[in-house]
Amino acid sequence: MAYWLLKTEPEDYSYFDLEQDGTTVWDGVNNPLALKHLRTMLLGDSTLIYHTGKERQVIGIAEIVSQPYADPALNDAKRVVVDLRAVRRVKQPVTLAQIKQDSRFTDFDLVRLPRLSVVPVSEFYWQYLIELADGTK
Repeated sequence: MAYWLLKTEPEDYSYFDLEQDGTTVWDGVNNPLALKHLRTMLLGDSTLIYHTGKERQVIGIAEIVSQPYADPALNDAKRVVVDLRAVRRVKQPVTLAQIKQDSRFTDFDLVRLPRLSVVPVSEFYWQYLIELADGTK
């Protein structure tokens, strides 16, 4: 299993919208590196949902529930999507400011590549972020 962080503008589609919908097609990705990451996702991978904009925080956890497939709304085989299912809200959102202040996150792609919308998360970062989000750190 792999771990990911997916960014979304909460005004467009928030984690709360995902909870209400149950599942959704994760689309709208057009950055080549982000699309490369989407293509490597597997059924059952876990992802953190990160609200961008004014919030800038990890807000929930979701699961990949499909293999990547061509975006049915576009006529471009390079543009892929995955289906996503809400798992749970985090108890305590983890802000970008918290992440940037913690020297352990220096090499984290969320910090290194701030415009990337699909970010791989190492097991170390995943466990630490979950501990922060659950209030156990």
